[in-house]
Amino acid sequence: MKVLQVIQHSMPFGVTQACYSISNQLVTEGNHVTILSTDRGLSQYSAPDAAGSIDIIPFHCVASIGDYLISPKIKKWLHDNVRDFDVIHMHDFRTYQNAVSHRYAKRYGVPYVLQAHGSVLEFVQRRTQKRLYDRLWGRATLSDAAVCIALTPAEQEQYLKLGIKRDKIAMVPNGIDMSEYVNLPNKNEFRTRQGIDGDEKLILFLGRLHRIKGVDLLIKAFAKLSKKMDRVKLVVAGPDMGALSQLKTLAGELKLTDSVLFVGPLYGQDKLQAYVDADVYVLPSIYEAFPLTVLEACACATPVIVSSACGIANLVSEFGCVVEQDAGDWCDAIYLVLNNDKTGKDLGRKGRQFVARELSWDRIVRMVEEIYRNVTARGSCPGL
Repeated sequence: MKVLQVIQHSMPFGVTQACYSISNQLVTEGNHVTILSTDRGLSQYSAPDAAGSIDIIPFHCVASIGDYLISPKIKKWLHDNVRDFDVIHMHDFRTYQNAVSHRYAKRYGVPYVLQAHGSVLEFVQRRTQKRLYDRLWGRATLSDAAVCIALTPAEQEQYLKLGIKRDKIAMVPNGIDMSEYVNLPNKNEFRTRQGIDGDEKLILFLGRLHRIKGVDLLIKAFAKLSKKMDRVKLVVAGPDMGALSQLKTLAGELKLTDSVLFVGPLYGQDKLQAYVDADVYVLPSIYEAFPLTVLEACACATPVIVSSACGIANLVSEFGCVVEQDAGDWCDAIYLVLNNDKTGKDLGRKGRQFVARELSWDRIVRMVEEIYRNVTARGSCPGL
């Protein structure tokens, strides 16, 4: 099967990372995959292509309006090539690339599936821009999709609120490639690099530094924890998406400059080393659809704590801790894990077993392939 994947940028986290993982597994299963993207992030990161045969085509991003990356040359490529594909898989929702892909998919009768990755409803910011996008392109893109993929039951409800019929929604979770976690790094490599002693407790946050991630609440919780425990460090890792300056200021105001470490983005082996050395991974997000970082931490047998607003809180409750958005509650949950080595090890072991059993990419991509087969059997994009 010839599959066209559409994403907005080349930075290997979140939606892009999920697309790469799906694509690699699709190729392993014998499919041909092409990924359309922009060159945003391409100079910093290389696209992971484990199968070695994915065609990745980055179009130049000529402008950015907020998170909306404009790449006009994608139009001619789609006009010339889109008919060669059996199905299109659009990732994210409100993107220039999806709007253009929808136009040519409909024009030439190529079916597509849309996977919004939790971005359908108007959360937190740029609501006026999002509503304008929906009037111009978003509603039509949703209604013409052969299938809308939801990561969780909560996202299924979001699609339903926008008028998508239940029989057009398929539930497919995010996954993880456990083969990448067979030979983990040796312990203390990350700690040594960051000057953290082996007997210090290490709390890790890894993700975009955006206000939706709740890192400000985490720092306030850490201030409370520091009064209950000695020799504990909080590592905040990830690219700055507008919140770094405020977070550093907050850490300074709470006199935590020496114990809250902002280490920038971590990828590849550096990221694995951080997970392996962490005593607990924390994700205090205000909203989160299906965070891959939680699965990665679990694959490294690191115990995890997430907020009740996390889209997979119900899953995490099987093997980790789920906490309300309150600094005192976060302090207590982290203390519970750090203050008892057996508790931490038990939670880490349960998490690794769970993701290996339930969320491996090979199992999940078989679900995606079945959706593709059903879509292509219908023959064209709805609404033609």
